Amino acid sequence: MRKRALVIAAGRGTYNKSELGYLYKHHSDRLEFISMIDEYRSSQNQVTITDLDQAPAYSIKTHTRGDNASPLIYACAYGDYMSIDQDKFDIVAITGNSMGWYIALGCGGALSELSTLRLINTMGTMMQSELIGGQLIYPIMDDNWRIIDGKREEIMQIINKCGAYISIELGGFIVFGGSDKTIKALHKRLPSVQERFPLILPNHAAFHTPLQKPISDKALDIFKSDMFGSPHIPLIDGRGHIWRSHATDNKAIYDYTLAHQVCEYYDFTRAVHVGMKEFAPDCIIILGAGTTLGGAVAQSLIQINWDGLSCKKDFTKRQESDNPIIYAMGIDEQRENVMIRNSGKKSWLNRPKI
Repeated sequence: MRKRALVIAAGRGTYNKSELGYLYKHHSDRLEFISMIDEYRSSQNQVTITDLDQAPAYSIKTHTRGDNASPLIYACAYGDYMSIDQDKFDIVAITGNSMGWYIALGCGGALSELSTLRLINTMGTMMQSELIGGQLIYPIMDDNWRIIDGKREEIMQIINKCGAYISIELGGFIVFGGSDKTIKALHKRLPSVQERFPLILPNHAAFHTPLQKPISDKALDIFKSDMFGSPHIPLIDGRGHIWRSHATDNKAIYDYTLAHQVCEYYDFTRAVHVGMKEFAPDCIIILGAGTTLGGAVAQSLIQINWDGLSCKKDFTKRQESDNPIIYAMGIDEQRENVMIRNSGKKSWLNRPKI
């Protein structure tokens, strides 16, 4: 019997030093797809994802740039999606965190492979060239992944005084966006916790804030609504709104993706909550590369006490059982339980095209 699965695509910052070589380690059989991306990148006078993935050493300066990280993460995540054994898993919905929304559009069929690449590469390049503002991440939970009473209100008082915006609701964390000056001031004013927060995210702009209006305007000029279509699998966006098969207006999803989603905060926590409550999946599959999103997903489940999960200890115990709630494809042991065996191209070749 197939398990019902909610699929989640991660955003920027998931291809790190430990992920170097991820694309060819797991998707060397996807040569046609990888070549398509490389050829497109070459036509734009950009370094290919093959060269990025096969670099002799990881470079923060090179690999975290939006124009490089975005298409590389897309290739890894999309390859992972096409490796899911759909004889074992019934994919009931797809969502993503931040840039993961663009990946979800591609995985769900609302965009073609080439259109997804064009969107991701163009947005990543514009974000990098403009690099308007920055982002900072801060926890509002304790060590057992429970939300601390009053912590959000305490932090928001500081945020409001600094003039920052909420950028992403991320499980037990909030990501804030603002001008460079604002983010630096916020970094000084927020209390230090867990020996690493507040943490300024390198090479990140003030995504999902009104500061990105110039990027949104350019994107709306570049892309047209007819590149979008109805997904063949329901998609959950950063508001928790569900875009259903055969019931999606292409102009509406275009406007959301290039206007609202760019300039308004992204509630990933709510997207997870909606995915669980509306589709009642047996498990969650998180696409690679990387493993950084697993904690935020688990923290989101704990907030709604999903299937009795009330703290980090509960989640860890569940993960160690024969029936884990999350399969992270960036973790080899968990990946083995999800992927097609001996027939990596099966699902790939059967994918509907637009």
